[in-house]
Amino acid sequence: MPFRASLVTLYPEMFPGPLGVSLAGKALARGDWSLDTTHIREFGEGRHRMVDDTPSGGSAGMVLRADVLARAIDAASPEGDTRPRLLMSPRGRPLDQRLVRELAAGEGAVIVCGRFEGVDERVIEGRGLTEVSIGDYVLSGGEMAALVLLDAVVRLLPGVMGNAASGETESFEGGLLEHPHYTRPAVWEGREIPAVLSSGDHGAVERWRRDQAERLTAERRPDLLRRR
Repeated sequence: MPFRASLVTLYPEMFPGPLGVSLAGKALARGDWSLDTTHIREFGEGRHRMVDDTPSGGSAGMVLRADVLARAIDAASPEGDTRPRLLMSPRGRPLDQRLVRELAAGEGAVIVCGRFEGVDERVIEGRGLTEVSIGDYVLSGGEMAALVLLDAVVRLLPGVMGNAASGETESFEGGLLEHPHYTRPAVWEGREIPAVLSSGDHGAVERWRRDQAERLTAERRPDLLRRR
């Protein structure tokens, strides 16, 4: 079965968005993966389909109701659906390449896109949502974060990248940032391509790339080296 992404959102028109073009879009058109949306508003309360209410205990903003959101999640992921249920949230588990690979190896994911001040904590517990964050900042909603997560996952699905090996040397694979890249012209604005890359010595090239990756990681992300 192809990877299936189900989005639970107040703005289904945001999808597939950029996932409908380039490699992901071509793979979507081929049926290598699929995407569907569930509109939270369709499960809202009353004539105006209300989906939110004021925070208990008092505070600014509004909160997505547990009952409304649960109905939307149940419609997107009925009983027997074994896909993980994710909630895009700034307080969640950081999205990293390990999680991306875990998701890409599975059958898909149900991704809940929050809005307003957040969602009622009871629906997170009651529907087994795993919170995932794409960074230490706050967005207007979870849709953009979901697009980021899916872009990272879809490119790893079989057949999406023309050369599957190209994904094995990128940043965060092996715990290091990626080494620098060069291509023609050999000299540009007085800057030359490092001589080792034109030497024909594949062993020397690999050693240079490894050294450069370690240098960049030490300079920019020493935390990655500590984890290793």
